[in-house]
Amino acid sequence: MAIPFVHRLTLLTGHYGTGKTEVAVNLALSLAAEGQRVMLADLDIVNPYFRSRERRELLEAAGIRLIATSQACTGADVPALPAELLALLEDRTARGVLDIGGDPSGARVLARWRPQILREDHQLVYLVNANRPEVRTPETAIAYLRAIEAVCGLTCTGLVNNTHLCRETAPEDIRRGAVLAEAVSRETGIPVLCHTAESRFAGQLENRPLFPMEIRMKKPWE
Repeated sequence: MAIPFVHRLTLLTGHYGTGKTEVAVNLALSLAAEGQRVMLADLDIVNPYFRSRERRELLEAAGIRLIATSQACTGADVPALPAELLALLEDRTARGVLDIGGDPSGARVLARWRPQILREDHQLVYLVNANRPEVRTPETAIAYLRAIEAVCGLTCTGLVNNTHLCRETAPEDIRRGAVLAEAVSRETGIPVLCHTAESRFAGQLENRPLFPMEIRMKKPWE
């Protein structure tokens, strides 16, 4: 299928552990493979693990410019936003993928750049993972979504079912996540853009739009 993220800037948000970084890295690589100029901003100042910057060599080999916090010390997690982010927001010849930290506290980094973001073609995307206990019901998932919107001052325009159990994911997990994402969509009126899964699950999602991915992020002990 065609890449379902069509706006110039894609801001990926969601509860901690929903898999935003995996989606961000795969999306950036897919856009670059289409020949587009791509910048990926690692703006997660909450979680020291599963950071886009951990795949710097892979991204830069694909021609993707990585913008990350704490670049001088990749083992630290300093809550400072890179000034280079302004280049991503203002360069309309490039596609931008913004990997935002989990929960409302992580989304707070967007508030600083809200005026610039609102001037650009952007989409705030909320990832749903039915395997996260805190957001496994429509009510709790919507509550987190609304809290993120309130903190960053932006409106969510798309949902993505990214339900997974890392390498233990089964088709049933993805289908269960699809049911959750579709319930959230009915309650909020926000469309489900796609369902993400490893390429090996293609054809198992009952005609739901799939954004196929490869596992790029590894646990710290792997």
